[in-house]
Amino acid sequence: MKKILFIYPYPAGVAPSQRFRFEQYIDDLPKEEFTIRKAAFMDAKTWAILYKSGNYFRKAWGILWGFVKRWALMFTLGKYHFVFIHREAAPIGYPLFEWIIAKVWRKKIIYDFDDAIWLPNTSVQNALVAKIKFHQKTALICQWAHKVSVGNEYLGNYARQFNPHVVYNPTTIDTQHLHNHTKDQTQETLVIGWTGSHSTLPYLKGLEPIIRDLETRYEFEFWVIANQAPMLNLKSLVYVPWNKATEIDDLLHFNIGVMPLTNDQWAKGKCGFKALQYMALGVPPLVSPVGVNTRIVQDGVNGFVCDSPQEWQEALEKLLKSSELRTMLGQAARHHVEQHYSVKSNQNNFRLFFSL
Repeated sequence: MKKILFIYPYPAGVAPSQRFRFEQYIDDLPKEEFTIRKAAFMDAKTWAILYKSGNYFRKAWGILWGFVKRWALMFTLGKYHFVFIHREAAPIGYPLFEWIIAKVWRKKIIYDFDDAIWLPNTSVQNALVAKIKFHQKTALICQWAHKVSVGNEYLGNYARQFNPHVVYNPTTIDTQHLHNHTKDQTQETLVIGWTGSHSTLPYLKGLEPIIRDLETRYEFEFWVIANQAPMLNLKSLVYVPWNKATEIDDLLHFNIGVMPLTNDQWAKGKCGFKALQYMALGVPPLVSPVGVNTRIVQDGVNGFVCDSPQEWQEALEKLLKSSELRTMLGQAARHHVEQHYSVKSNQNNFRLFFSL
């Protein structure tokens, strides 16, 4: 029986990158073949205040306690065959724990990441942390890893500079147990929607004038589901605080899902998660042609790829006017996710990480 240790930054069930890259596979690993242990760095209390201003002492204590737990974990590594590390073992400093795992214990590391985490992108609330993040750790962990799991080819090209054993492991959706309903496009109230975290809210600024113009000619609501309220001057704006318990029901209010991005190095590392969520629910996505988006969304087939403000406006107008078009694209989007970006379609690929 293979024993696997999963090491990750945040408490289980709260961070999208964890939920949709590996957490949803763990329970489906055959129990007669695998023994699993999970080890989060951060506890739930620290996570709850992490992206809020202030609370410096409580944040510091939470980080310190995470380091205590990590050091204790180092003395238990002998029994594991594989160590799966998502993003990093600790949020600041040199990757000492990864070095111990690889060089002292000589364990096989499966290193997984789904953002361009070698680039500085620390939130305003935690700007001080940027100075001690040690972003160079990504390259070092890639070097020490047995295999590297990446969410798109841009990340893969970076990882291959340091390790030839790189596997494309897409962010996937559980279409059987979670995203298992599809949108009814005949409802009367039309909703253009976006979901994300506080760190990606700035991407909405480019859409603001387009939505404001559309408000003068069409009846719709513009929903934003996030952990912080957006600063947008829109009459149609409806802010919905993100809640795991109501996440799917909230997303099913969307008739159209948007994912604007700027064409920069950080955005190129994005793995199209927003678009995949919309598509899995039968909601046609509108995306910027950045990173993996053009691989996920086929323009005019299962959504629209919009490069200029004019293209965004034209695509939104087409979908606002036609429930038939929304339904057709939404059905194609759902099918595409089931075939290529679902947990079911990727299960064998994930298990292969733990083959000798």
